[in-house]
Amino acid sequence: MTALPLVEPLSCQTAVLIVGAGPAGLALAVSLRQLGVDHVLIDRGAGIGPGSRAAAVQPRTLEYLDRIGVGAPLVRAGTKAWGFSLHDRDRTLLRACYDQLDTSHPYMLLASQRTTEQHLLARLEELGGAVHRHHRLLGLTPDHPGVSATIAGPDGVVRAVSARYLVGCDGLHSAVRTAAGIAFPGTAREQLFALADVRLKAGTRAAASEDPTFFLSSAGMLLLSPLAGGLHRLVAPAAPGSAAPCAADVERLLSERGPAGEAGRVTEVVAASTYRVQERVAESFRTGPVLLAGDAAHTHSPAGGQGMNSGIQDAGNLAWKLHAVLSGTAPDALLDSYHRERHPVARALVSFTARFAEAATLTDPAACTRRNALLAAAAGTPGITDWIAAKLAQLDIGYTDRPVPGTPRPGTRVSPRLVPPDGLHWTLALPAAATTEPPRLPPEHGPLTVRYIPALETTLLVRPDGHLAAHGVPAAPGEVLARLAGHLPLEPSA
Repeated sequence: MTALPLVEPLSCQTAVLIVGAGPAGLALAVSLRQLGVDHVLIDRGAGIGPGSRAAAVQPRTLEYLDRIGVGAPLVRAGTKAWGFSLHDRDRTLLRACYDQLDTSHPYMLLASQRTTEQHLLARLEELGGAVHRHHRLLGLTPDHPGVSATIAGPDGVVRAVSARYLVGCDGLHSAVRTAAGIAFPGTAREQLFALADVRLKAGTRAAASEDPTFFLSSAGMLLLSPLAGGLHRLVAPAAPGSAAPCAADVERLLSERGPAGEAGRVTEVVAASTYRVQERVAESFRTGPVLLAGDAAHTHSPAGGQGMNSGIQDAGNLAWKLHAVLSGTAPDALLDSYHRERHPVARALVSFTARFAEAATLTDPAACTRRNALLAAAAGTPGITDWIAAKLAQLDIGYTDRPVPGTPRPGTRVSPRLVPPDGLHWTLALPAAATTEPPRLPPEHGPLTVRYIPALETTLLVRPDGHLAAHGVPAAPGEVLARLAGHLPLEPSA
């Protein structure tokens, strides 16, 4: 049995208790540690789980991971895909390219969830943090103004931990969500899916694929995607009661649904499983001092590689708000904006992935023919593939429902190519002519970084998660800091 790493004993009191050390929980812990927020992170498991699970890190997520010091090492560990394709056997129906997207990461990073978690954990430990493994939440009770959580440790001893805020990042079957009495409405589809991470024989077209490809034909759907380390992932609908796919099953799927006239050969099945999709969104992402993030808050079809990314972005939205409240910069009401901003994103994501999955898993031959003809026609329509790429890259996510053309609105994403980030600081971007040297200012402005941007038309104040807080603000950093509370999303956008 592998010995657990030595960590400090579980504290009986903390500002933030995080339950669940998956991608969302780890990203939140890293962010809070970087911000200097006291917290405790517990997980019921022994360590990072096996298998690849989520396997695509989208550009918007990489932008946030850059802010917490994880982006660059993770990119080095993964494989870049420059887009994705939809095929009917050998016929290309549609290809969406990422290389023209307005981002510092114009690609999809193919890296397993295990790899992503390993890099988040390494960063957490680098910052002096840790995960308390084999700790399980048994229940919680109000402890004004926070909660008291009852936790069973690996030694069998039950402890009480008092926390100002408790964040449930503990997955689909969240104990936090259940204990808080938060409803989780939605559906569990009957459709079963088979997943396999395999090594394919070199020299075949399947093995040479560089981008994720959905094969959509009357024989059924097949997703074929390269992974780091020479692996490939295959996902396909499976009959009820099916076992995890073996090498022969994978070869049959490739032969029936993949590149025509080619029998893909599997040299090794590294991991295989079956799963059933659930489509649910928690009724509320916050109830008093209890908040939800990641799969505890929303779960949906893995179509399009969106789930893990959304959980990490939940953490990015929540972390700076917890810091602002706990440091006295903002009132507790700021945390209401977490639900207000992220809940509609989750609902839209469930709807989008459900429609995608329904279209991809059609079985009627006539319906498949119509679907493929529609996709081919869409590919030739100007702007469609760019729209699809931006949506899957999650660069279209913003927290304003009434965009005004040509006018920056609070809540919209600010491209890091326009305003480079500085960790989890707020950023004041000031106009500066490219031919003039910007004025010198004192280097320290507390939580505010000042940047001079050539050709910028107005001052921008950018939140720590990369979204716009305000425009046209004063150019004096001290004045901006003094009025920072006025730029927080305490009320719905007017």
